[in-house]
Amino acid sequence: MPRMLDVTQPHNDGATQRKTSVAHPLGDEEETDGLDGPRKRRRVRGDARDQYLAEKATNSTFGASSSPLSSQADTNTSTKASKEQFDELPRTASRTISPPPLRGGAKAPTTKVASTLHTSHARAPVLQTNVNGLGSPFATRKDPLPKVKVPEESLNPRMLLNPPASHAIRLRLLTMLHEQMTRLNDEVKKSDDASKGPLTLSDSELITQALDEEFQFARGSSAVYQNVIKSRIMVLKKMKLTIWEEERIRKIAERLPKATPKEPSSPRPIVTDMTPAEEIAFVPRLAAHQQGLNKHGYVTTMPTETELETARKGVESAQGWEQCDRCNTRFQVFPGRREEDGALTSGGTCTYHWAKPRRPDMVKGENKSRDLKYACCDETLGVSSGCTKADSHVFKTSDPKRLALVMPFETTPVSNRDDIPGAVCFDCEMGYSTLGMELIRLTATTWPDGEEVLDVLVRPLGEVLDLNSRFSGVWPEDYANAVPYDQASQQQQVTADDGTNRLQIVDSPFRARELLFKLLRLETPLIGHALENDLNAARILHPTIVDTALLFPHHRGLPLRFGLKMLMKKHLGRDIQMGGDKGHDSKEDARAAGDLVRLRVGEMWRKMRGEGWTKRDGEFFPPLPSGPAVASSPVVW
Repeated sequence: MPRMLDVTQPHNDGATQRKTSVAHPLGDEEETDGLDGPRKRRRVRGDARDQYLAEKATNSTFGASSSPLSSQADTNTSTKASKEQFDELPRTASRTISPPPLRGGAKAPTTKVASTLHTSHARAPVLQTNVNGLGSPFATRKDPLPKVKVPEESLNPRMLLNPPASHAIRLRLLTMLHEQMTRLNDEVKKSDDASKGPLTLSDSELITQALDEEFQFARGSSAVYQNVIKSRIMVLKKMKLTIWEEERIRKIAERLPKATPKEPSSPRPIVTDMTPAEEIAFVPRLAAHQQGLNKHGYVTTMPTETELETARKGVESAQGWEQCDRCNTRFQVFPGRREEDGALTSGGTCTYHWAKPRRPDMVKGENKSRDLKYACCDETLGVSSGCTKADSHVFKTSDPKRLALVMPFETTPVSNRDDIPGAVCFDCEMGYSTLGMELIRLTATTWPDGEEVLDVLVRPLGEVLDLNSRFSGVWPEDYANAVPYDQASQQQQVTADDGTNRLQIVDSPFRARELLFKLLRLETPLIGHALENDLNAARILHPTIVDTALLFPHHRGLPLRFGLKMLMKKHLGRDIQMGGDKGHDSKEDARAAGDLVRLRVGEMWRKMRGEGWTKRDGEFFPPLPSGPAVASSPVVW
């Protein structure tokens, strides 16, 4: 038994002064002052060190009466003499002693502890992580946590152009990292607390997390790669379960939507201070100048026969080989199907990301920008080949010469019809075929009232590879339920017997373009967003275009441009294209572009009116010049 020394009783001033030589939990002796703590520290390793520190923390919290002799009574329970000697000690202190203040003005964490003194089995307070308690990111969630699509990966380091170490070293470190994560994850699984279920990881998620961490270390400085990852392995090896659970909670919180309630959208009214006829008379002022548009995808002139012949020879020499528009894989396309097996393309399935990579917003305090991530799956650029699979590869060409080989361009014809609208908004939806990206839906509305005048499905010239339904909003069942176009019908959308709406369909893009030409003159403003895509899909050359991508330009200039959805939210406070995976609605997009043009018309007219312009009977008059009075005449745009 360790020897015990005498205990000094308190002095007359009431301060408790104890000078004892206490038995150390490991069998060593340590000279101690009851209030000031041990005079010399001993290095203790392993579980005994943790037990000793916990008992010392209990002593400092519960007062001098239970320190350090209470610790001796707890640890040396094997000897009856120690217990009796502990029970005979005088109980001089009756209040708790506050711990010393923390350095640097830091605030000590508030932890509720038991107020009972003079207990022979007092234990240090243990802080436990309650997953469903206060502060948990999913404590009040009624809906299940969102599922994260984890690609099936093997425990093999991801490829890097300039790896920081050999593959063998990276694999060994990655395996060690994965082992420690698996150990902690298994401890969480063994917990009887059902609320900790969301914190567990599947085998695929463990592999992905280990690969992610190793990949981040490998992308850093190669000089410190091994030191950094070894340090992380040691941290995981010594990590307590509560710390691991806190890490998991933080990672889950990163993928949860913000808890702040979303304010309802409040659409802003459009005020032009004009009649519809005056708006139609004013809108030609917003028409884009044709010069220079060909540099940004607009086709303003017909391809010559020489250019078409050159393009034809190039297509023949390529023998159907194209580059996939989604995954950049080289594949071969067979218009009319391959004779051996009836295949339309080679190369098998297409794995790709359907959204573009974007750079997340920087967090305050970060020194460098974050890596690009795909909006579709939140994966870092270059980590995986894709999160979506399609049955075949697809291709798209923007070369006017190749487009004209499939379907020639045509200029808007001269028309003297009296029933042509003053201005037309139009939008096209495109899908992939064996001839490239083709027109599959065409919609036109009048401007500024937004009345529908044309909305038809279009059968492409080539065999369909992918309708691009996530964006086009056109699905195979739309074609299956469509009815032939009836020119006499004033309503292009027919209601079936079962109550569903059915679009009318035309047999080719030539027929769809012909129907649109019946609504246009050369001077009719044709309104839309990013019109070069729609005009090229319908193979139309029109001299009077009003493009919202040009009216609301990107601050960095073309070819960068703002999306229609963002423009509507920013300038009019409206939410459009909210169908998600169902795709876009071409009628909604056409009307949205028309409303943005009305907004710009109102802004320009208020500015002109401030400069002295006036309007009378649908005509606009510039300010009168100073000097002798002269007769003013209306301005024709």
